[in-house]
Amino acid sequence: MKRGVYKAQKKDGSIYYRASITFSEKHISLSSFDTEKEAHKAYVEAGKLLLSTAPADDYHATLRSLPFSKWVSLVNFRDNGIYSASPVYLYKTYFFYYLAPGDYLIFDNEDLFYYSSHRIIRRGNRLFVSDYGSQIGILTRYGVRIHAVPGRDYRFKNGDSSDLRVSNIEVLNSYFGVTRTACEGRVVFEASIHINGYSRIGFYNTPEEAAVAYNKAADMLMKEGIKRKYSLNYIESLKPSVYAKMYAETEIPDSVFEAFSRMQG
Repeated sequence: MKRGVYKAQKKDGSIYYRASITFSEKHISLSSFDTEKEAHKAYVEAGKLLLSTAPADDYHATLRSLPFSKWVSLVNFRDNGIYSASPVYLYKTYFFYYLAPGDYLIFDNEDLFYYSSHRIIRRGNRLFVSDYGSQIGILTRYGVRIHAVPGRDYRFKNGDSSDLRVSNIEVLNSYFGVTRTACEGRVVFEASIHINGYSRIGFYNTPEEAAVAYNKAADMLMKEGIKRKYSLNYIESLKPSVYAKMYAETEIPDSVFEAFSRMQG
């Protein structure tokens, strides 16, 4: 076997080749390859990279034997002395998570442990990780709802949607059926619910009041027999007794039920 290459066998009996390298007393697996030649090329490339000053972005997929994610991991280990299986590059207070050459997300260093063990997947505009068999949207870690709309329910303060540091994400609407808006020069919170189109429940001084109104309207509509299962708000800031009092005192306008009646027929 060529240096840095090890022959292995799959369960079906077929042969493949693993490449690995030792650097700064750490043994690093480079990947698996179909041929001994490909595996050795990856080993040679890794050795050159670890002794170079090439940045993480200096990668050309058509010319490289190493997978891009492994390239980034090696550059980070070389420069920062920290090895991560995820394609991250550390700076003083934040890190880049690379999705592709020149394409990265920015996170606070406090998130490094999580993303060292969770691979980020992008599908269209959606970013998520697989966790215990479920797909979890990255933004839910910041309190952003799954179907939240950027600009309406949350925003990136510096305008950069790739900057996922906590200080850059502002949650505007944390609850289902609640939208922050302006009325007569002041901020209010509108509660609305989808029946056959959106029906307004009312305007409220706080998002919690609006969330309670939405919950009550949803409960009443489901009791009336609407063929829709609404997601209800969990309002952590309210004690159960306070929630119950607000719920009892909240009035749902007749227009909501009139909209339901029109939909029925």
